[in-house]
This record gives sequence, C-alpha cells and structure tokens, in this order.
Amino acid sequence: MLDELKNITEKIKTYKVTSDADLEGFRKEFIGKKNIFNNLFEYLKNVPAEQKKVVGSSVNEVKKLAKKKFQELILELKASVGGDHSSMIDPTLPEIPFNYGSIHPISKTRNKIIRIFERQGFNVVEGPEIEDDHHNFSALNFPVNHPARDMQDTYFIKKNPDFLLRTHTSNVQVRLMENQSPPLRSIMPGRVYRNEAISARSHCFFHQVEGLYVDKNVSFQDLKQTLYHFAMDFFGKETRIRFRPSYFPFTEPSAEIDISCFICNGAGCRICKGTSWVEIGGSGMVDPNVLENCGINPNIYSGFAFGMGIERITMLKYQIDDLRLFSENDLRFLRQFH
Repeated sequence: MLDELKNITEKIKTYKVTSDADLEGFRKEFIGKKNIFNNLFEYLKNVPAEQKKVVGSSVNEVKKLAKKKFQELILELKASVGGDHSSMIDPTLPEIPFNYGSIHPISKTRNKIIRIFERQGFNVVEGPEIEDDHHNFSALNFPVNHPARDMQDTYFIKKNPDFLLRTHTSNVQVRLMENQSPPLRSIMPGRVYRNEAISARSHCFFHQVEGLYVDKNVSFQDLKQTLYHFAMDFFGKETRIRFRPSYFPFTEPSAEIDISCFICNGAGCRICKGTSWVEIGGSGMVDPNVLENCGINPNIYSGFAFGMGIERITMLKYQIDDLRLFSENDLRFLRQFH
C-alpha cells in the first residue's frame, strides 16, 4: 500500500493541465466524491493494527498534497496563454458599467416621515391591506349609508362582500386600540385603495401615513404642536401651519391641515394656486364613539388622529405634477432620485 501511495504522489506532482478538461480530470481523480483515496481507506481496514496509524497519516498527507496541487493547477491554467481561459477574455471589449440603484421617491418620503415622528415618541404599527367592514368602517363611526361604503368608492372582495381592500390605514388604529391599552402613540404607514379613475391627480392605490395618540388629558393643542414640529422638520423651519374646520366621521372636532407654500414663500404659484397655502392632510380629536367602539373609556381617555397622503407630500417636495409617474417604473424618472 505504501508503494501505491508513492505512485499516486508522483502522479500528483507531475500532473500537467492544458485545458479545463484536464483540470476537471484531476479534480475527479484526486478530489471528487469518487476519488482514488476512497479505495485506499477501504484497504486500510486490512492493514495490521500496528501499521494503521502510519499508513493512515501517509494517506492524509497525500490528500493534502492533491488539494494544494489542484489550486496550483488552477493558477497555472489561468496564466497559461494556451489554456481555454484565454479565450474567455477579450481585452478589446469595453468595461461593463456598474450603475447604482436609487431609493424610490415614495420610499424616501415615507422613511423621512417615520424618522421625524419617531423622534417625537411615535412607534410604527402596520396592519392588513385586506380588511373587514368593522375595522374599516363601522368601528370608525361610518354610518351604514355613508358614500364610502358604495362599490363606486371601495374595492370589495367579490366572494365575500364583508371584506374589502382598505381605503385608509385607520383600520390599523382600530386594531391597535382594540388590542392595547392607553397610552398609545403610533403612526401607521401603508398602501390603501380607492375605486377612482387613474389620472395625473388620482390613482386607484396610493400610500398614507396616519398617526394616533391616546392618553389622559390629550388636547387639540397637542395635535397642533405635533404637526407643527413635523412641518418644520420636513419642509423647513420657516414653514407655517394652519387648520381649517372640516368633517370626518371618526374625529370631532376635525380640521384640514395646510402649510405655507415653500415654493413661492407666499407670493403665489402653480403649486398653491395663488393662495400661498397647500393642503397636506386631515386631523382631529378622536370621536368618543370610536374610543368606545374599541373598548376605551372616553370619560377617562382622549386622543387625536391625523392622516397624510405620502404621494401628495412627495409631489410637493419634489414638484412632481403627475401621480402616475410613481407607479410606472420609468427609469428616466426614477434615476433623478439618485
């Protein structure tokens, strides 16, 4: 057996390769699963006990030699002008360009909004996009005959009309209030769906971020200060904010949120339509009925909620005039956000 090992060692040392086929042949014979050493280990069983240690050590040394030789042959073949690898390299070809990708503008805006509210103590909560009527409408104080429940406004699941594609991320607020006790301070970013015609100003799906704060003695002043700091952080320190009375089924009182136009600084432009103000969302104090529907005592706790369209804010920040650009995957558009 030792004589056979000497022959194998000599063959390994003198092995030459001029092609990939030769290299593969060496690998199969000395390194592959069915290599030559497998038979030697079988013969080792018949070697006298006093010689097994010496013979076994010799076999392992030759195996190490084979692995080392294999790496040397790879380098030799790559360096060989006559090897098959030489045909794989054409020095006249231009280099392959390496282009960095970019974060989608919606994702950039979403991430920045999250960071701003996290600094104010809000945590991020997510929920299902396919929702039932209770969490999307009933618990939020929507009357049975509310227009939002019509097929013209909402995508209902055909096989089960009690389920639908959520029309806002307020469903996450309901689930949060049902499953956790106050104090609650969270934001809910996510995709929502409305049965609307696709145009430069509207789409059948878009993204929202909503916020909820429920605790003892929460006031409208808390809401105003929270959104005021958000506006200054996101749009700039010179930004002013105003609230216009409005109506939402789930908040009372309710208000639309406007910020001073950061494009024209009050001079009047196409973005603000000459008013020097632009709308970014809605807000209000959580209606006591909503708190009660979610198992929270409105006599002890109060809260505020707000919601903003991420596409709307992105369009304002980057002065984009067509909502469809966000979902068309046009590289000419997306590459502008490197």
